[in-house]
Amino acid sequence: MLLLSVSAVAAALDFKTVGAAPAVLYDAPSLKGNKLYIVPRGTPLEVVLTYGEWVKVRDISGDMAWTQAKGLSPKRAVLVKTANAKVRTDADEASTTLFTADKGVILELLEPAVNDWTKVRHRDGVTGFIRNSDIWGI
Repeated sequence: MLLLSVSAVAAALDFKTVGAAPAVLYDAPSLKGNKLYIVPRGTPLEVVLTYGEWVKVRDISGDMAWTQAKGLSPKRAVLVKTANAKVRTDADEASTTLFTADKGVILELLEPAVNDWTKVRHRDGVTGFIRNSDIWGI
């Protein structure tokens, strides 16, 4: 039973990023389903379930919906979830702040989270480290 719970948690932490075009999210795994909303390109989504060519996803607010798997990319991104999140030169609170990211900013994930820090890149090319508690999508 414990093994099943661990595998369920591991599956729940699978993230993909909306690809080159915005993704339409539906209430059912079908183009005939009701369109719920559109998610901008680059946005991270948590993959909850895969059903054929459809994926059930969860967004940062916890809402779940369906989208076509072909619209998602394995390239990873994270979403800043706190106001004025600091991106630093090193994975250390005492290191220099490179820039401050507003809530809702999408950053490219460069390296997996280590010791409460994740290496990211801003769309303008600046690379640094951000606290895991300030982002969603890891």
